[in-house]
Amino acid sequence: MKILLSNDDGYFALGLGMLREALQSVAEVVTVAPSRDYSGASNSLTLTAPLRLSERGDQLYSVEGTPTDCVHLALTGLLDTAPDVVIAGINAGANLGDDVIYSGTVAAATEGRNLGLPALAVSCCSSNPQHYASAVTAVLQLLPKLATLKIGTDTILNINVPDLPWAEIKGFQVTRLGKRHHAEPVIKQKDPRGRDIYWVGPVGDTLDAGPGTDFHAIETGYISITPLHIDLTQYQAMKSTELWLQECD
Repeated sequence: MKILLSNDDGYFALGLGMLREALQSVAEVVTVAPSRDYSGASNSLTLTAPLRLSERGDQLYSVEGTPTDCVHLALTGLLDTAPDVVIAGINAGANLGDDVIYSGTVAAATEGRNLGLPALAVSCCSSNPQHYASAVTAVLQLLPKLATLKIGTDTILNINVPDLPWAEIKGFQVTRLGKRHHAEPVIKQKDPRGRDIYWVGPVGDTLDAGPGTDFHAIETGYISITPLHIDLTQYQAMKSTELWLQECD
């Protein structure tokens, strides 16, 4: 198996390094990751500047660009042969509910899927993870079974792992995305020259976090696996939108 590995925390991130080392024991691994932390970059693609690639080790590259840039560059220009799967992670922090809209980790996996490959986004649910090894174990357990997964060609798996020792994790659960309250207000400050500056505020508290959601799985000690559909079309709304448009004539 050949794996393209990326992330949004940067090529130097501990989670990426641990997963890379473990995957190298079972597959050929090429790692292409951002040169710095690009958390929250979502699916942004750099179109106004060239992408600079640096070799950082054996089959390890950094890109001065976003997670999407990294996967796009790897699959459309760097690699001579396509990998079998794209894996993004292990992210330092959860990607649950609304987080997936902003996540560079999910975006890296999405770009792999957009370019025709199975893709996983993997996150460890703590701002300062202590048990990346549990997320590594989860990936190693799922990887051999990936070829038999029948989820269509426009779906990725968003995998969130509790920051617990493996022995304390209760298993895997297939979940749907939960939902947060609106984000907290931006934080207004002054720079040294007295000009206004703003920091994006904290994420909102959970709103929909009941049984069946990714939030609930993590809270109760389970690994959350959420299939994410890349086709954003709301098919159920097409008919009502068509009727509304007729009324606008």
